[in-house]
Amino acid sequence: MPRLSPSARRDEIIAATLRVAATKGLANTTVRDVAAEMGTSSGLIHHYFSSMDDVLAAAFEEAAGADLANTEAGMRSGDGASARLSSFFTSYTRTDEYSAFQMWLDAWAEASRRPALGATSRRLNIAWQRLVANAIAEGIDEGTMSCDDPDATAWRVLSLLDGLSMQLAAHPGLIERTNVLEWTMTALEAEVGLASRSLARPASQ
Repeated sequence: MPRLSPSARRDEIIAATLRVAATKGLANTTVRDVAAEMGTSSGLIHHYFSSMDDVLAAAFEEAAGADLANTEAGMRSGDGASARLSSFFTSYTRTDEYSAFQMWLDAWAEASRRPALGATSRRLNIAWQRLVANAIAEGIDEGTMSCDDPDATAWRVLSLLDGLSMQLAAHPGLIERTNVLEWTMTALEAEVGLASRSLARPASQ
């Protein structure tokens, strides 16, 4: 294999891990699988990562962190709290594809057995919750929303959104993506004192 910088080699390993995980799932992805995908030996993987847990955590961070960054960027462009919350739902990608949410399901399932992966999924999940909580707090400051506990409301909304997304991923055809977003946005509106459908729905709604 061509000589690469340590950073570039780690990126290559992470990319290969994501390709394997897309077909085998995080739980079934092994060092040997990643090495085979790269056409190299398992020793190379171990040279850059101390364990497969660390490899999976880095791969999950790469994929899930990119989604989070895209959502953050979209929310920053919104003018006011309601626009930011609408942007959150518009850019929320866990409902888009089975494979995208499957990675989150895999990470949650493996969290108790793989400490590094568990810590990464926990940190990213908190970051998602903070996006909603901060937007609600902004709405309270604006006087456009009312909520006694933005943190608790954000956790309830995110849990509803993720739970419905789980149904979408695990049982295709049982509910529609538009239902996932509509039901969750309606619940959020009720929680923060907004009129029904006052949050702008995604274009597909």
